[in-house]
Amino acid sequence: MATITLKVSEADKTFMKAMAKFEGVSLSELIRNKTIESLEDEYDAHVGELAYQEYLDDLKAGHEPMSWEDMLAELDLEDDLV
Repeated sequence: MATITLKVSEADKTFMKAMAKFEGVSLSELIRNKTIESLEDEYDAHVGELAYQEYLDDLKAGHEPMSWEDMLAELDLEDDLV
Protein backbone atom coordinates (compact mmCIF):
# COMPACT_ATOMS: atom_id res chain seq x y z
CA MET A 1 0.00 0.00 0.00
CA ALA A 2 1.26 3.47 -0.86
CA THR A 3 2.07 6.07 1.77
CA ILE A 4 1.08 9.75 1.57
CA THR A 5 2.49 12.34 3.95
CA LEU A 6 0.06 15.02 5.11
CA LYS A 7 1.10 18.18 6.98
CA VAL A 8 -1.46 19.57 9.45
CA SER A 9 -1.40 21.86 12.46
CA GLU A 10 -1.23 20.37 15.95
CA ALA A 11 -4.82 21.51 16.53
CA ASP A 12 -5.99 19.71 13.39
CA LYS A 13 -4.06 16.59 14.38
CA THR A 14 -5.63 16.61 17.84
CA PHE A 15 -9.09 17.04 16.35
CA MET A 16 -8.58 14.29 13.78
CA LYS A 17 -7.24 11.90 16.42
CA ALA A 18 -10.28 12.64 18.59
CA MET A 19 -12.61 12.01 15.63
CA ALA A 20 -10.84 8.74 14.82
CA LYS A 21 -11.29 7.63 18.41
CA PHE A 22 -14.94 8.73 18.35
CA GLU A 23 -15.55 6.68 15.19
CA GLY A 24 -13.51 3.74 16.48
CA VAL A 25 -11.02 3.71 13.62
CA SER A 26 -7.34 4.50 13.20
CA LEU A 27 -6.28 8.00 12.24
CA SER A 28 -5.08 6.68 8.88
CA GLU A 29 -8.42 4.95 8.22
CA LEU A 30 -10.37 8.08 9.18
CA ILE A 31 -8.37 10.30 6.84
CA ARG A 32 -8.52 7.77 3.99
CA ASN A 33 -12.26 7.13 4.33
CA LYS A 34 -13.28 10.76 4.76
CA THR A 35 -11.08 11.87 1.86
CA ILE A 36 -12.46 9.22 -0.49
CA GLU A 37 -16.06 9.94 0.60
CA SER A 38 -15.58 13.66 0.03
CA LEU A 39 -14.03 13.15 -3.41
CA GLU A 40 -16.81 10.74 -4.41
CA ASP A 41 -19.45 13.26 -3.28
CA GLU A 42 -17.75 16.03 -5.25
CA TYR A 43 -17.57 13.81 -8.34
CA ASP A 44 -21.26 12.83 -8.02
CA ALA A 45 -22.28 16.49 -7.67
CA HIS A 46 -20.27 17.44 -10.75
CA VAL A 47 -21.75 14.62 -12.83
CA GLY A 48 -25.22 15.65 -11.64
CA GLU A 49 -24.60 19.25 -12.68
CA LEU A 50 -23.43 18.11 -16.12
CA ALA A 51 -26.51 15.90 -16.55
CA TYR A 52 -28.80 18.72 -15.46
CA GLN A 53 -27.16 21.11 -17.92
CA GLU A 54 -27.60 18.53 -20.67
CA TYR A 55 -31.29 18.27 -19.71
CA LEU A 56 -31.67 22.06 -19.88
CA ASP A 57 -29.91 22.13 -23.25
CA ASP A 58 -32.27 19.43 -24.53
CA LEU A 59 -35.29 21.47 -23.37
CA LYS A 60 -33.93 24.56 -25.17
CA ALA A 61 -33.49 22.46 -28.32
CA GLY A 62 -37.17 21.52 -28.16
CA HIS A 63 -36.83 17.97 -26.90
CA GLU A 64 -39.68 16.94 -24.63
CA PRO A 65 -38.88 14.85 -21.54
CA MET A 66 -40.18 11.29 -21.66
CA SER A 67 -42.55 10.17 -18.92
CA TRP A 68 -41.66 7.20 -16.76
CA GLU A 69 -44.55 5.24 -18.22
CA ASP A 70 -43.55 6.01 -21.81
CA MET A 71 -39.96 5.00 -21.14
CA LEU A 72 -41.06 1.68 -19.62
CA ALA A 73 -43.32 1.01 -22.58
CA GLU A 74 -40.59 1.88 -25.09
CA LEU A 75 -38.14 -0.46 -23.34
CA ASP A 76 -40.82 -3.14 -22.88
CA LEU A 77 -40.35 -3.18 -19.11
CA GLU A 78 -42.75 -3.44 -16.19
CA ASP A 79 -42.85 -0.94 -13.35
CA ASP A 80 -41.70 -3.01 -10.37
CA LEU A 81 -40.72 0.07 -8.37
CA VAL A 82 -44.26 1.02 -7.32
